[in-house]
Amino acid sequence: MRNRLRRTIEQLGWVNTIFYLLHRLFGVLSGDRWALYKYYFVAQAVATASLCHGRGKTIEVRLCKDPNDLPSPYPRPVEVVAQRFAQGAQSLTAFKQGRMVGFLWFLFDRYQEDEVRASYQLLSAQSVWDFDVYVKPEDRLGFVFPRLWDEANRLLHARAVRWSCSRISAFNAGSLAAHAKIGTAPLGTVVFLRCGSWQWMFATLAPYFHLSLGPASFPQLQFDTSGLTQFHAMEPSCNILKK
Repeated sequence: MRNRLRRTIEQLGWVNTIFYLLHRLFGVLSGDRWALYKYYFVAQAVATASLCHGRGKTIEVRLCKDPNDLPSPYPRPVEVVAQRFAQGAQSLTAFKQGRMVGFLWFLFDRYQEDEVRASYQLLSAQSVWDFDVYVKPEDRLGFVFPRLWDEANRLLHARAVRWSCSRISAFNAGSLAAHAKIGTAPLGTVVFLRCGSWQWMFATLAPYFHLSLGPASFPQLQFDTSGLTQFHAMEPSCNILKK
């Protein structure tokens, strides 16, 4: 138990570890009716150079624009997938020897969050949301991740998109480490506390605080990448764990 706690602190930092333990505690005590979430919002520059450098050619990446394009079974609830496509989201799905090994989703303009009640809007046409980047555990040491991003960067660059924005869970050590390596521009931090049908939001960006009493009420956060430069994306984001 002590070793596990030490590893968690090393991966997430003290502050995020406390939030994570509260998240677990609320879930246990309330039967998952209460939950605590902490997110970071970041932007990374759309790369023009390949991440694979010619490797990983056995991995096929397909663009999926409709539920029928996705393989079955799919590791996400049907209703969540339907909501994503209804918003206009698209998915890049990676296959290796006929089996699905990973995927990522992206969406232009506005993204309705499917983990909490919130809406995120991009103010610049040169930016896009990427979310739910997933690689099967047994394939995470290979070229699935860079192949997905090579294809994503190619498609986005062709549409004159220069920034890809993400929300990262403060409890996801792997995602935090990956973003710390590539360098990102910070856009904000937000904490959501859900208690049954009620939801509180505390954020470092407008509207800063929001109380939702039901599904029809949710905060709308806006993000503008028009003032970012390539220099911002080169700044290491390892200090993200201290916030």
